Amino acid sequence: MIIRKAMTEHNEEQVLLLRRRRRRCCLIATGVAILLLLAFFIIILILALTVFKMKQPITELQSAKIDGIAPRVTFPAVDIQLNLTLDLQILVKNRNRASFKHGSGKSLLLYRGKQVGVVDIDPGLIPARGSAVLPCRLTLQVDEMASNLSAFIRDVLDGELVMETRTRIPGRVNLLGIFKKHIVATSECQFTVAVLAFKIQSQKCENKAGF
Repeated sequence: MIIRKAMTEHNEEQVLLLRRRRRRCCLIATGVAILLLLAFFIIILILALTVFKMKQPITELQSAKIDGIAPRVTFPAVDIQLNLTLDLQILVKNRNRASFKHGSGKSLLLYRGKQVGVVDIDPGLIPARGSAVLPCRLTLQVDEMASNLSAFIRDVLDGELVMETRTRIPGRVNLLGIFKKHIVATSECQFTVAVLAFKIQSQKCENKAGF
């Protein structure tokens, strides 16, 4: 009887010791897992603030081509009609290490500070550290140029056109499927087009981004 009781007490002590060991192992494993998760999130945060820091896309005019100029003057009543189409190639550079998915954008064309044309930009996806050329075809709104029509014709005859574009492209940068940031890329470009050569002589662009 005494021996059986001693064996029972010994077994209970073994069970309690085993439970304590298991509990200690569970606590250690839980602590290690928490530390690993914490280290993982710290690394991700450091990368997001340094290597993967969100940067504004750069937008600039790659080329501008005058597709057609057809002025016509009728007499005795002076009636000036002008048909001018510009083919613009807008280059968008994504400097982020994540893809930039942009929605529908808009580009305005200005002449001497007045809007004379507008074109919609189709949505698309620009890969990480990549670029894309967005084609835009603009037909000038002649009625909007009525106040500057004589100056415009004079510039065409002189062989140079100085114009401006204001482009706005909203989108979202997706980093590792975890960090998603909305960005609105805007740019203002002033460019000079050589009428006879049908190409850009010079341009100056300013880029901004709203987060």
